[in-house]
Amino acid sequence: MTRFRDLGLRVGLLPPGPLNAITDVGGVTVGTTTLIEGDGPLGVGKGPIRTGVTAIVPNTGIGAEPLFAGCHTLHGNGEMTGLEWVRESGCLTTPVAITNTHSVGVVRDAMVSYEVRGHPQRGAFWSLPVVGETYDGALNDINGMHVRPEHLFAALDAAAGGPVPEGGVGGGTGMICHDFKGGTGTASRLVEGTWTVGVLVQANQGDRERLMVDGVHVGEEIPYAELPSAWDQEEAIGRAGEGSIIVVVATDAPLLPHQLERLAQRAGLGVALVGGGGGNSSGDIFLAFSTANAGRMKSYKTGTPEEPLAVDMVPDASITPLFWGAIEATEEAILNALVAADTMVGRDGITAHALPHERLVDIMTRYGRGPGG
Repeated sequence: MTRFRDLGLRVGLLPPGPLNAITDVGGVTVGTTTLIEGDGPLGVGKGPIRTGVTAIVPNTGIGAEPLFAGCHTLHGNGEMTGLEWVRESGCLTTPVAITNTHSVGVVRDAMVSYEVRGHPQRGAFWSLPVVGETYDGALNDINGMHVRPEHLFAALDAAAGGPVPEGGVGGGTGMICHDFKGGTGTASRLVEGTWTVGVLVQANQGDRERLMVDGVHVGEEIPYAELPSAWDQEEAIGRAGEGSIIVVVATDAPLLPHQLERLAQRAGLGVALVGGGGGNSSGDIFLAFSTANAGRMKSYKTGTPEEPLAVDMVPDASITPLFWGAIEATEEAILNALVAADTMVGRDGITAHALPHERLVDIMTRYGRGPGG
C-alpha cells in the first residue's frame, strides 16, 4: 500500500503522528471487512460486489463509559444514525461504523446485536449506534444488500491499533473520489507537542476539475480523455449517483461537547482544501470525539448512580491549533485514500481509475511542490 508521503509529498505545517493515522490517538482501534466478488453485468442480488464496512472503536469500554462528542453536517444528503443523541447528550456511546448507503440499516441493527451480547438478558437495555454511509452504486450491486451482520461483527472483532488499511477497503471498497478511485483514508497531526488529532475518512466526493493537492489544481492536469470517470460510465448506463464523504475525528485533547462540535466543523475546511464543496447531492457528515475523559463517566444504562464529576477541558483561547490539526489531518486522509486506492473494475465493467502516482509527482514538481520542493 502506497501512501501520499511515500511519494515524497506532504501537505500542511503540523507534524504527523508516528503512524499518521487515527490510531495515533491512544485507545482508538479500526477494523474492516472488504467484500469483492464477481465481474460482468449487474445482476441485482447477485453482484458484482464491491462494498464492505469499516468499524472505529473509540476505546474498549465505550458501551459502559461514554466519551464526549460533537458533530457537524456540511451538507445533509446522507445519513449518520445516532447523531440526535450525540447532539442531545454530548456523548458517544457506541463504536462508529461506515458502509454503503443501502446497508446503513443492517449495520445499525447489527451494532445493537453486538452490544446486546455483552449485557445481561434481564433488565432494560437500548443502543443508538452511530453508522454513516456513502454511495458505491457505480461499482457495486448496491441494491443487492450484500453487507450482512456478520460482516460488521468481523470488523469489530478485528479492530486493532497500528497501521490502518486504506484505499478500496472496508466501507470504502466501492467509493470514487474526485473521479478517481477513492475509499478509506486516515492521517494524524501532533499539536503543540501535547495532543494528537487523528482522522479517518470514507472519501466518495468531488469532481476531477476541482481536485487540488497542496494548492495545485492536479485534476485539471489529468483530463477525462486520459483517464475516464466512473461516474460518466454509470451515467451512460443509467442515471449516475453522486458522492459524499464521512469524516471521523478523534483526539486525546480534553474537549467538551461544544468544543468537539467546533472541531468537527473544521473537517469541512480540510475537505475544501482538496476541492470538495458540499454539492447538492452530497452527504458530508462529520463526527468528533475525545478520549481525554475516558473512564470518568459511566453510562446510566449500566444502572450505576453517579455523583457530580470533575472533567478537564482545553481553554477556548488554546483551541485553534487543534482546529488546524483537524483541517490538515482531514486533507491528508483524503489524499491517502486517493493514493492508496488501486484501479477497480466494478459492475457492468465500470472502471474507477487510480490516481496515477507518477503523474501526480510530475505535476507537483512542475509547480514547485514535488519531493524536496
